[in-house]
Amino acid sequence: MKYQVAIVEDETLATDTLRSYFKRYQERSVHEFLLDIFPDGENFLIHYKPIYDLVLMDIQMPHMNGMDAAAKLREMDHAVTLIFVTNMAQYAVKGYEVNAFDYIVKPVSYAGFSLKLQRALNQLAVKKDQEIIVSHDDLIRRVPSSQIRYIEISGHDMIIHTAKENIEAYGNLKQVEAKLNSAIFARCNNCYLVNLNYVRAIQGQLVYVGDDVLQMSRPRRKAFIQALNNYLGEGL
Repeated sequence: MKYQVAIVEDETLATDTLRSYFKRYQERSVHEFLLDIFPDGENFLIHYKPIYDLVLMDIQMPHMNGMDAAAKLREMDHAVTLIFVTNMAQYAVKGYEVNAFDYIVKPVSYAGFSLKLQRALNQLAVKKDQEIIVSHDDLIRRVPSSQIRYIEISGHDMIIHTAKENIEAYGNLKQVEAKLNSAIFARCNNCYLVNLNYVRAIQGQLVYVGDDVLQMSRPRRKAFIQALNNYLGEGL
C-alpha cells in the first residue's frame, strides 16, 4: 500500500535520518512511502494540499513553531494523521489540542520510529477504507465514505451526493468503486454507485436513496438486490 508522507523539519540531519528510516522500513514491509520534505511550517502550509496520509512535524522550527503550524493545518485538514518529532517532549504532550496521533522524541532511534510508524499504519489502514480523495478545478478534498449516499456519472462529470452537499469531481465509477468497500457500495445501473446504508426502499425499477429516487437497470437489478440482502443480512 502506498502512503503520502510529509516531513516538516528544519534540521538536515534529522530529515536524512527519517528518510533513511522510511526506506529501511519499506524494504522490510509491503508498504511504499512517497516523501515530501518541507524545511519549515510556513513553507509546508503555503504548499499544503490534503493529499497526505501522514505528517511528521518538528516542534522547534524557525518562522513558525510546529504547534502553531499544526493548529493551522487542522483548519485545512482535520483528518490527516499527525506525529510530532521533537526533542521537546514537554510540549509534545500538548498534541491533544491539535489531535496529534503520537510523538517521537529526538534523537530518533529506528526501534522507536518503527513502533510508532506501525501504530500509525494500523490506524491508516482503517481510515483508507473510510474515505476517498477527489479533485475538481484544482481543489482536492477528502470525502468520508460514510457520508456518501451515492455517486452519479452525468455526462463527463462525476457527482458525489452526500447528506450535506453535492460534490463535483474528476474520475469515473470504476476508479472510485475500486477504492470503496464492495460490501457497502453497489451499482444499481451504469450511472449510479449506491451506499446501501442509505437505501430506504426498492419499488419495481426504482431505488429510494435518502430523498432521491434512482433508476435501476434490468441487467443490474439481480446483483444489486443480492448485494442489499447480503448487506442487511450481515447487519453492517
